[in-house]
Amino acid sequence: MEKLLENKVAIVTGASRGIGEGIALKLAEHGAHIAFTYLSSDDKAKALEERLQAFGVKAKAYKSNAAIYDYAEATVNDIVKEFGGIDICVNNAGISKDNLLLRMTPEQWDDVITTNLKSVFNMTKQVIKPMMKARKGSIINMSSIIGMRGNAGQSSYAASKAGIIGFTKSIAAELGSRNVRCNAIAPGFVETDMTSYLKEGEAADKYKTNIPLGRFGTAEDIANVTLFLASDMSSYVTGQTISVCGGLNM
Repeated sequence: MEKLLENKVAIVTGASRGIGEGIALKLAEHGAHIAFTYLSSDDKAKALEERLQAFGVKAKAYKSNAAIYDYAEATVNDIVKEFGGIDICVNNAGISKDNLLLRMTPEQWDDVITTNLKSVFNMTKQVIKPMMKARKGSIINMSSIIGMRGNAGQSSYAASKAGIIGFTKSIAAELGSRNVRCNAIAPGFVETDMTSYLKEGEAADKYKTNIPLGRFGTAEDIANVTLFLASDMSSYVTGQTISVCGGLNM
């Protein structure tokens, strides 16, 4: 198999489970050295480190909250020292605290906006420095089809993910002349532990009837598009939002 990312260095935030884990494994399979951040389980992070290293690449877990600016700055500085540079940054960390606006607390709103949107600002601001110096780089931001179409009970999540799309386009415009690309991925309904409620029963069937491809997505579906955007196969693609949703959003 041709490796599309041989000896590239990639950062993946929020990678100890779900989509982030799938992305880290896919990039490592294609030869990228992986630095990833996590917050929850030390055991899961250690296990992922070992799975990544089995591909023959360098891999290191960093327990760090990308939503806190000083942490993001320190983590990226550590990664540059350890790995020698950064070629790819996947801003994947995210949460949802769904509630109708009438019932939503200011704390719930702030948590989602800070974790999902501010983290993208924090990390991108740090990684563009080595990327601009090297005159190359790919930044991939995880949005959502909810950020494109909205959804009742998800105003905070939708706002954070729509903000990522606007941010992505702006950074693409700012950094294009330095050969640094910035794109977003908008997943549809993807089977992870965060969306376990989707998997079975009447609710699952109802969702599936609205998806032209008739199934939920997988972490690998998202990881494959991430690989494309991280590699030179997408060298003329920037400022775009690619919807990976089985045709749900058209």
